[in-house]
Amino acid sequence: MTTVEVSEARRWSRPLIALTWASAALAVIAGIGLLADARILTGVPIWLKPFKFAISFALYGWTLAWLLSVLPRRSRLAERAGAVIVGVSVIELAIIVTQVIRGTTSHYNQTTPLNSTLWSAMGISIMVLFLAHLAIAVTALRQRIPDRASAHAIRLGLLISLLGMLAAFTMTNRQTGIEGLGGAHSVGVPDGGPGMPLTGWSTVGGDLRIGHFVGLHALQVLPFLAYALARWAGTRLDQVARARLVLVVGVAYGVLVPLLTWQALRAQPLLRPDGLTLVAFAALAAATAIGIGLVLSRSRESRMVSA
Repeated sequence: MTTVEVSEARRWSRPLIALTWASAALAVIAGIGLLADARILTGVPIWLKPFKFAISFALYGWTLAWLLSVLPRRSRLAERAGAVIVGVSVIELAIIVTQVIRGTTSHYNQTTPLNSTLWSAMGISIMVLFLAHLAIAVTALRQRIPDRASAHAIRLGLLISLLGMLAAFTMTNRQTGIEGLGGAHSVGVPDGGPGMPLTGWSTVGGDLRIGHFVGLHALQVLPFLAYALARWAGTRLDQVARARLVLVVGVAYGVLVPLLTWQALRAQPLLRPDGLTLVAFAALAAATAIGIGLVLSRSRESRMVSA
């Protein structure tokens, strides 16, 4: 049984689909804001943050809705956790948009009692979202998903995205020395300096958003890898080989998240790593290549024996 066959058998979560459409609509509104509103905040267009967060939540809501639909057994715990995620996501997006309208920042902003209250509400929402996501991950770990590649992709995607959320907590305890600012994205340089196009990731210092971003999107990358292998390599690779490939790539992806966070904490821009960081990246790439090579070699041997 494939994930496609399972997903056709069960209705997708309405709350999560509603979050997806609402976030997509917000992305359109924020996109208009990028064109129509010339205000700059922390070195970037003021509507860039809600635009990026809206796209991220649209992807997140859709992916979780799909994931719950492919679980072999219905889980009330997972469905309730999904509804909780919708609620706290709406709170976070609403605060981000409210602060943009007010012309100020949302994250780490404790400059006034109102700003501090809104930031505290966001912090609580993030913690609740983390726990709800964890509940869905535990549910996925306990269920037996028939397709092994999809099982590895879903479980690793959920766990690595939790790791990405944990990477975000390193931003909240950054000591900026600026009154009313209790956290920062950048390390070694102030927030709002030179950054990469679209993402805004610092090009002159470390940026903790990178590991956070990469970790979160394991939830999309790994299931897509499982789908791609089944769709375009299904005739050449059996289920065992596909599952092993997803496992190898998933483990490597999981190591990449703390590696990127480690690089950022050492105040290094993504594209300007030092020698030690390059060695670490090279070791990870080599280990991944060896793992993939072994899986493909065993798969060829298995086909030759069966022939």
